[in-house]
Amino acid sequence: MRYSEMHLPTGREIPSDAEVVSNQLMIRAGMIRKLTSGIYSYLPLGYRVIRKVERIVREEMNKAGAQEVHLPMVQPAELWQESGRWTYYGKELLRFRDRNDRDYCLGPTHEEVITDLVRHDIKTYRQLPRNLYQIQTKFRDEVRPRFGVMRCREFGMKDAYSFDRDQASAKASYQVMAQAYRRIFDRFGLTYRAVAADSGAIGGDLSEEFQVIAATGEDAIVYCPQSDYAANMEKAEALAPSGARGAATQGMAKVATPGKSTCADVAELLGVPLKTTVKSLVLATDETNAAGEIVKTQVWLLLLRGDHDMNEIKVAKVPGLEGFRFATLGEIDEHFGCKPGYLGPIGLKKPLKIVADREVTLMADWICGANEADFHTTGVNWGRDLPEPDAVADLRNVVAGDPSPDGQGELAIERGIEVGHVFYLGTKYSRAMNATFLDENGKPQPLEMGCYGIGITRLPAAAIEQNHDERGIIWPDAIAPFTVVICPVGMDRSEAVKTTAESLYADLLAAGVDVILDDRGERPGAMFADWELIGVPHRVTVGDKSLKEGVVEYQHRRDATASKVAVADILTHVKGRMVV
Repeated sequence: MRYSEMHLPTGREIPSDAEVVSNQLMIRAGMIRKLTSGIYSYLPLGYRVIRKVERIVREEMNKAGAQEVHLPMVQPAELWQESGRWTYYGKELLRFRDRNDRDYCLGPTHEEVITDLVRHDIKTYRQLPRNLYQIQTKFRDEVRPRFGVMRCREFGMKDAYSFDRDQASAKASYQVMAQAYRRIFDRFGLTYRAVAADSGAIGGDLSEEFQVIAATGEDAIVYCPQSDYAANMEKAEALAPSGARGAATQGMAKVATPGKSTCADVAELLGVPLKTTVKSLVLATDETNAAGEIVKTQVWLLLLRGDHDMNEIKVAKVPGLEGFRFATLGEIDEHFGCKPGYLGPIGLKKPLKIVADREVTLMADWICGANEADFHTTGVNWGRDLPEPDAVADLRNVVAGDPSPDGQGELAIERGIEVGHVFYLGTKYSRAMNATFLDENGKPQPLEMGCYGIGITRLPAAAIEQNHDERGIIWPDAIAPFTVVICPVGMDRSEAVKTTAESLYADLLAAGVDVILDDRGERPGAMFADWELIGVPHRVTVGDKSLKEGVVEYQHRRDATASKVAVADILTHVKGRMVV
């Protein structure tokens, strides 16, 4: 490819609405253009990166025995109603009706469609296992699209689905995919972690995320430096504290805390550690009838140590709290007779269910709201001042320094960007949609399923967040839009420069190297600035002065300075520095 042939509109201005570095650099490097909120056009340079990501993914998926299909983006509501996700998925599912008043959605994922396909085609155990994948456009109507293509509404994804005869075979298929994913991300040249994860709206009970390590990542990754333990924040277990509950040493007392509604403010006012306070979180669960009308509401009080944060995923797994919501002000007043900020479990107006975090159950002489504005209660003790909680569970996010669940050390936390996810689904969809096969005994059995996603269009942004400097992008070789750029200085004025540049360009093409020749005749400073912005990893500069010495200049994007290489050796030198 020659620069003169390419649509490559680079820019120097930082877009005012670009929140993160990857979004800024992708726009400035002429890779993407925003059409509307959460929807982007990919320009030739950006699309070249996408195609390279797709190529690596296809190669490894094919090696792992998966077969490529292409499923419709528009999906009928009937399939989602069969699985039960038509209402469960929420507002991110973009629903619409056709001219015949039939309900459809734009696919955010394809579990229902692939299950429908397979249930018509697979009849017997002899046809198993199967693994089908696609690279397809998805649409999720994000409430707040942000960070450019990292969290947008329309995006490209590779999604695969495995089908097996039993749980053991399904988990074997899961492991094949998990290993394929490791090979894929290794080939991308990115630093990543595979972490245990919650399955969320997809379902299933075995799940791993692949997180590209980046300071700007949305996700908190929990790991143990002394072991292989790794999980995302949603999944990471806070171990139950060891030892017995401390004995009461204080009497319970109501103290004035005017205007101090947070645990931190109360601790500061009273001159005590924050970890001696307990925060009260009020939730509610609704029971509905067949018409979707609320017939019964249960209010819950969650108690967490003042320096800890609630983990909503863990809370939703407490028996009875699935589908919880935060209580309304009316419900809070009905049960506590007080506004939020001063709530506590003592002196309730109306009974409710109390769930305490495991840390709280071992606390003594703790501080909580007094259910009266501007007052808190000190010296609270279980058994003496209030009964034991209705339930005890792990309700909190872990913090750095917590003991690792594997007993091998302490936890550390870093940021990551999720770029891949593998799930063991079990029979969640096959049972709901009656996707069965005949086993060896001729009896129908539900298919065991797994699903496996990679964020195709998110990956370039994640790579940039991990690989950039003040001058621009630094692409890993495997997914760079071009591997090598040739920069002739004065090509329009020197026949020797032109001839050498053209010859080197032809040699690199013949060797199968993805190379671009900058034939603009631009001055060196502007030319180099463009390619540093774009981030092509290998640059060869051809100039009259160096040619007189029989050399050209080579510089890797991460090198501080260029090095001189004999013209006859440059092809070998470049190929020796490439990592693909």
